[in-house]
Amino acid sequence: MGSGALPTSKRTDGEVPAIVVGRLPIYLRALSLLEEEGKEVTSSQELGKRLGISSAQIRKDLSHFGEFGKQGTGYRISFLKERLTEILNLNKYWHVALVGFGNLGQAIAHYGGFAVKGFHIKAVFDNDPNKVDQEINDIVIQHNSEIIQTIREENIKIAIIAVPLYVAQEIAELLVQAGVKAILNYAPINLFVPDDVQVQNIDPVVHLQQMTYYL
Repeated sequence: MGSGALPTSKRTDGEVPAIVVGRLPIYLRALSLLEEEGKEVTSSQELGKRLGISSAQIRKDLSHFGEFGKQGTGYRISFLKERLTEILNLNKYWHVALVGFGNLGQAIAHYGGFAVKGFHIKAVFDNDPNKVDQEINDIVIQHNSEIIQTIREENIKIAIIAVPLYVAQEIAELLVQAGVKAILNYAPINLFVPDDVQVQNIDPVVHLQQMTYYL
């Protein structure tokens, strides 16, 4: 039960669909909750019921990465958690740069949920001279002009953008030039970046507008 070939993060016949990758952290979170409840084994049916996703979809998603369980016995939770952690490259500690220290940036910097999941804010940048040289969590806030040098020196590959929309593209270009390969964008604008740079857009207003359709 729970054995099989060690899965990889990519299929041998091409890239895994982004929508599938997007569901993996949701599965991982559900598995962690099940483990906290003292359970050792689960099934695609149980996961599907908790997540509102069909059991067939869950099995199809996981099949991109190998075999994780046996029919009739389900998945060993600890094994599946370990494999999903490896697939998502979460078995390491990631340094993150934060650009923008306004109200949103301050909330992000103070949020403790990143560190416990392996994401540590290593550098903070802003263009406000009243904020530059302040300290937050033992990190000295630097001016945006230092983005490229600092990120290269610290070998940071992930960045969070929390700046006004009119400067977000400029900041994104600096981050790409510095070597960043993944950007979490809170600015309400679509960023144009090279194909090898991953961008996730977080815009609460868009989600609220989607929900009002159903009201």
